[in-house]
Amino acid sequence: MNIPGDLKYTEGHEWIRVEGTVGYIGITDHAQHELGDIVYVELPEIDTEIESKEEATNIESVKAAAPVYSPVSGKIVKINEELEDNSELLNSDAYGSYIFAVEMTNTSELDNLMNADAYKDFLEKE
Repeated sequence: MNIPGDLKYTEGHEWIRVEGTVGYIGITDHAQHELGDIVYVELPEIDTEIESKEEATNIESVKAAAPVYSPVSGKIVKINEELEDNSELLNSDAYGSYIFAVEMTNTSELDNLMNADAYKDFLEKE
Protein backbone atom coordinates (compact mmCIF):
# COMPACT_ATOMS: atom_id res chain seq x y z
CA MET A 1 0.00 0.00 0.00
CA ASN A 2 1.26 3.43 -0.95
CA ILE A 3 1.78 5.78 2.04
CA PRO A 4 3.90 8.82 1.06
CA GLY A 5 6.26 10.03 3.77
CA ASP A 6 5.77 13.74 3.11
CA LEU A 7 2.08 13.82 4.13
CA LYS A 8 0.16 13.78 7.42
CA TYR A 9 -2.79 11.43 7.98
CA THR A 10 -6.01 11.19 9.98
CA GLU A 11 -7.80 8.19 11.46
CA GLY A 12 -10.59 9.00 8.98
CA HIS A 13 -8.16 8.24 6.11
CA GLU A 14 -7.67 11.81 4.92
CA TRP A 15 -4.22 13.12 4.03
CA ILE A 16 -2.86 16.66 4.07
CA ARG A 17 0.09 18.11 2.16
CA VAL A 18 1.29 21.39 3.63
CA GLU A 19 2.63 24.18 1.43
CA GLY A 20 3.33 27.21 3.60
CA THR A 21 0.08 27.96 5.44
CA VAL A 22 -2.11 26.08 2.94
CA GLY A 23 -3.03 22.44 3.44
CA TYR A 24 -4.12 20.37 0.42
CA ILE A 25 -6.49 17.61 1.55
CA GLY A 26 -7.53 14.35 -0.07
CA ILE A 27 -8.31 10.73 0.75
CA THR A 28 -5.74 8.01 1.18
CA ASP A 29 -5.06 5.09 -1.12
CA HIS A 30 -6.58 2.86 1.56
CA ALA A 31 -9.79 4.94 1.58
CA GLN A 32 -10.23 4.90 -2.20
CA HIS A 33 -9.59 1.16 -2.24
CA GLU A 34 -12.23 0.57 0.44
CA LEU A 35 -14.75 2.80 -1.34
CA GLY A 36 -14.32 1.16 -4.73
CA ASP A 37 -15.10 3.03 -7.92
CA ILE A 38 -15.74 6.68 -7.04
CA VAL A 39 -18.58 8.13 -9.10
CA TYR A 40 -19.13 11.59 -7.57
CA VAL A 41 -17.28 14.12 -5.44
CA GLU A 42 -19.24 16.94 -3.84
CA LEU A 43 -16.83 19.86 -3.77
CA PRO A 44 -17.06 22.32 -0.87
CA GLU A 45 -17.62 26.05 -1.36
CA ILE A 46 -14.57 28.32 -1.56
CA ASP A 47 -14.32 30.83 1.33
CA THR A 48 -16.13 28.48 3.73
CA GLU A 49 -14.71 28.61 7.25
CA ILE A 50 -14.13 25.10 8.61
CA GLU A 51 -12.99 23.62 11.89
CA SER A 52 -10.64 20.69 12.39
CA LYS A 53 -12.54 17.37 12.26
CA GLU A 54 -15.58 19.07 10.68
CA GLU A 55 -17.22 17.41 7.68
CA ALA A 56 -16.14 19.31 4.57
CA THR A 57 -17.66 17.28 1.76
CA ASN A 58 -18.84 13.86 0.59
CA ILE A 59 -17.67 11.24 -1.85
CA GLU A 60 -19.96 8.72 -3.49
CA SER A 61 -18.82 5.39 -4.84
CA VAL A 62 -20.56 2.35 -6.23
CA LYS A 63 -20.38 0.90 -2.69
CA ALA A 64 -21.23 3.81 -0.39
CA ALA A 65 -21.21 7.52 0.35
CA ALA A 66 -18.48 8.72 2.69
CA PRO A 67 -17.84 12.04 4.41
CA VAL A 68 -14.49 13.79 4.11
CA TYR A 69 -13.38 15.74 7.19
CA SER A 70 -10.94 18.60 7.34
CA PRO A 71 -7.86 17.71 9.40
CA VAL A 72 -7.24 21.41 10.14
CA SER A 73 -9.15 24.61 10.82
CA GLY A 74 -9.21 27.53 8.40
CA LYS A 75 -10.81 28.80 5.24
CA ILE A 76 -11.31 26.73 2.10
CA VAL A 77 -9.32 28.61 -0.55
CA LYS A 78 -9.19 26.15 -3.42
CA ILE A 79 -11.08 23.14 -4.79
CA ASN A 80 -9.99 20.57 -7.35
CA GLU A 81 -12.46 21.32 -10.16
CA GLU A 82 -11.06 18.42 -12.21
CA LEU A 83 -12.99 16.09 -9.90
CA GLU A 84 -16.34 17.47 -11.10
CA ASP A 85 -16.02 15.59 -14.38
CA ASN A 86 -13.32 13.09 -13.41
CA SER A 87 -14.08 11.80 -9.91
CA GLU A 88 -12.25 8.57 -10.78
CA LEU A 89 -8.97 10.51 -10.42
CA LEU A 90 -9.25 9.74 -6.70
CA ASN A 91 -9.07 6.02 -7.58
CA SER A 92 -6.24 6.29 -10.07
CA ASP A 93 -4.08 8.81 -8.17
CA ALA A 94 -5.30 9.24 -4.59
CA TYR A 95 -2.24 11.25 -3.51
CA GLY A 96 -1.96 13.33 -6.66
CA SER A 97 -5.61 14.40 -6.55
CA TYR A 98 -6.44 16.69 -3.67
CA ILE A 99 -10.11 17.55 -3.05
CA PHE A 100 -9.82 20.96 -1.40
CA ALA A 101 -7.24 23.28 0.15
CA VAL A 102 -7.46 25.16 3.44
CA GLU A 103 -5.64 28.34 4.50
CA MET A 104 -4.79 27.12 8.00
CA THR A 105 -5.52 29.30 11.02
CA ASN A 106 -3.75 27.03 13.52
CA THR A 107 -0.80 25.08 12.14
CA SER A 108 -0.24 23.43 15.54
CA GLU A 109 -3.23 21.18 14.68
CA LEU A 110 -0.83 19.35 12.35
CA ASP A 111 0.88 17.97 15.47
CA ASN A 112 -2.27 15.91 16.17
CA LEU A 113 -1.98 14.04 12.85
CA MET A 114 -0.08 10.86 12.04
CA ASN A 115 3.09 10.63 9.99
CA ALA A 116 3.43 7.86 7.40
CA ASP A 117 4.86 5.29 9.85
CA ALA A 118 2.12 5.93 12.44
CA TYR A 119 -0.56 5.71 9.73
CA LYS A 120 0.87 2.40 8.50
CA ASP A 121 0.77 1.06 12.07
CA PHE A 122 -2.80 2.36 12.42
CA LEU A 123 -3.88 0.50 9.28
CA GLU A 124 -2.28 -2.74 10.48
CA LYS A 125 -4.28 -2.56 13.74
CA GLU A 126 -7.55 -1.56 12.09
